[in-house]
Amino acid sequence: MAVSRAALRLMPTAPDALRAAVNVALLKPDSLQSIGQLLELQALKNPEKDCLIFEHMRWNYRDFNLWVNRIALVLKSRGVKHGDTVGVLFENCPELLACVAATVKLGAIAGMLNPNQRGEVLRHSMEVIKPAVLIVGNECTETLQTAIPKKHRGSLWFWVGEGVAPNGMESLPYAVASVGAGDTPISIAETRKIKASDPCYLIFTSGTTGMPKAAVMTHLRWLKSGYGIGQMAMRLRAEDVFYCPLPFYHNSALTLCWSAVLTTGSTLAMARKFSASRFWDEIRETRATAFVYIGELCRYLLARPPSITDTQHRVRVMIGNGLRSEIWEEFQQRFDVPHICEFYGSSEGNLVFINALGLSRTAGFSAQAYAIVGFDTQTEQAERNANGFMKRVPRGEAGLLITEVTENSPFDGYTDTRANEAKLLRNVFKRGDTWINSGDLVREQGFRHIAFVDRVGDTFRWKGENVATTEVESALATIPGVEQGSVYGVAVPHADGRAGMAAIVMAAGAKFNPGAAGRSLVQALPVYAVPIFVRLISAHETTATFKIRKVDLKQQGFDPQVVGDPLFVLLDRKKGYEPLTQAIHDEILHGRVKL
Repeated sequence: MAVSRAALRLMPTAPDALRAAVNVALLKPDSLQSIGQLLELQALKNPEKDCLIFEHMRWNYRDFNLWVNRIALVLKSRGVKHGDTVGVLFENCPELLACVAATVKLGAIAGMLNPNQRGEVLRHSMEVIKPAVLIVGNECTETLQTAIPKKHRGSLWFWVGEGVAPNGMESLPYAVASVGAGDTPISIAETRKIKASDPCYLIFTSGTTGMPKAAVMTHLRWLKSGYGIGQMAMRLRAEDVFYCPLPFYHNSALTLCWSAVLTTGSTLAMARKFSASRFWDEIRETRATAFVYIGELCRYLLARPPSITDTQHRVRVMIGNGLRSEIWEEFQQRFDVPHICEFYGSSEGNLVFINALGLSRTAGFSAQAYAIVGFDTQTEQAERNANGFMKRVPRGEAGLLITEVTENSPFDGYTDTRANEAKLLRNVFKRGDTWINSGDLVREQGFRHIAFVDRVGDTFRWKGENVATTEVESALATIPGVEQGSVYGVAVPHADGRAGMAAIVMAAGAKFNPGAAGRSLVQALPVYAVPIFVRLISAHETTATFKIRKVDLKQQGFDPQVVGDPLFVLLDRKKGYEPLTQAIHDEILHGRVKL
C-alpha cells in the first residue's frame, strides 16, 4: 500500500495519536469513567467553548451541561435511577442529545427508538426496552400513537415541544424551567458512581434475522470510540467542528460523532437531516472541519451537478463506512477531502477497523483479535474441517469475519440472550474458545487491513439501513390475497447496498393489485424497508426443513429478459407499484431512474 497524502499530513500529529492510545489503554471496566463525567469535565475546562451547533443556535459547554443537569434533576425527581431505561423518541434536535446526556448522568440507560418505525415494529421496540420513562419529541407524537404498548401505558411520558402537552403527557420543558438555572449544580452526584462497564444506550439493529434487536452500548465502548477514533484516527482537536447529518438513534451519530467531540473538547454541528442540496452549504455555515458519512450519502453528493464551490470548505477529514471503491478517488478528488477515514464496526460487535492512515479503498486496521474464515454461501455457514475447527482463508480471498471474545474485548451483545447465543461461535480454533460471527464477508488486504465484501444471511443494507426480511414479509402478509412472500436484496447499478425485492405467491383466485399493495407497504414500513421490486411467482422452492430458498431469486434479480414472471417496480410512492418494462429496466441500469 502506498503512503497516502493524508498519512504524510498526519505525521506531525503522531504525539496526539500516542496520547489517545494511552487513554484507551487506561480505560478499565471497573474505572469510574463515563459520558456524564466527561461532559462535566469539559464544562469545567472549556466553559465558553462551543459544544453544540444546530440551525444557527449555539450552546457552550457550560450552558449545555447545566441544561442537561436540570433535565437529570427532573428525571430523578420522577424516580429514574441507576439501571432504569428511559425511552427516547425524537428526530434530530438538541433536546434529543440533552435528554440522552441527562439519562446517562443518572446511570440510567437511554433506549434509542427509531422515529421511522411504525405500528407493530415500534411497539415491539418499546416492549424490548421496557422504559420506566418515555420522552417523545413533538414531531413524533403521531408516530407514537400508532404503537402505544398496553404494558407500558402506566409509564411516565414526557413531551418535548412548545405549549400545552398532549393528554397523558407531562411537558418536560415546563418541568425543567421550574428547576431554575441558579439552583443547578455543575455535577450530578450519581454521575460519580457510574462505572465504565455500565450500559449507557440500547441501540436497535436489525441483526441478521427477525424483528429489530436492541444492542447494548456501554460507557467503556463509547469512551474507547472517542479516544480511538476521535483522537487517534481522526486527530480531532478542540478547534475542530464535526458535522453530523445522520440520525442520532444510530451509533454512527450517537457514539462515533458525539464521543469524538466530547473526548477532544471540539464542537458538534448537528443537522436535522441529510440534504444533498444543502450539505456543503451547511458545512460552510458551521465552518466544519470534519463530517461523518455512509456510502449512499457520498453517492448522492457526487450525483449533484459539479460546482466551483465544491472545494470551498475547511474539511480535512471525513469518517464513515460503506464508501464504495469505485467512487472513492472520484469523491476525494472532486471535493478535495485529504483524509477519508473509512471504518468497519457494528453496534453489537467488540472490535473496530479504522483507516487511520487515510489509505485508499480499505476499511482500515485493527489491533484486536480477529480472523477471516471459510464460508459456504449455499448453507450460509462457516466451514469446519474434519476435526470440527474453522480454517482461515488466504490473503485476498473473501471469507467470514469473526472476532474473539476476551476479557478485554467482551461481547456486550443484545438484550435478548437467545439472540446473543445465535451470534456466538464456539470451539472455533481450539476447544473452549468463543468468537463473534460478524455476519459479513470481508477480504484481508495485508498489514491487518480489510476490505468489506458483502453481508451474509437474510439481512441486506439499503439507504444506509439494515433491512430485516422477516419484518417486510410480515407486512406483505397483510396485503389481501397474498399467500406467501419472501424478501431479499438485489444489486442495483449506481446504488449502494441492495434494493429490496419481494417474491409473492397469490392465493388461488386472488389478483395482485399493484397500486394498493405499494401504498399499503409505504404506510406499514420505514422508507428504506419498502421493497423496490415485486415478482409474482407460482410457488417458492423450499429446503427439506421448509426454509425458502432465495439463492436463485437473488441471482435472477429484476431483469425482464431473465425473469419470465410478472415484475413490478416502485417509482412513485403515492401511486404504488407499476409494471417493470424493459424500457424502465434499461433506464435503471443506466442510472437515469432514482430509486
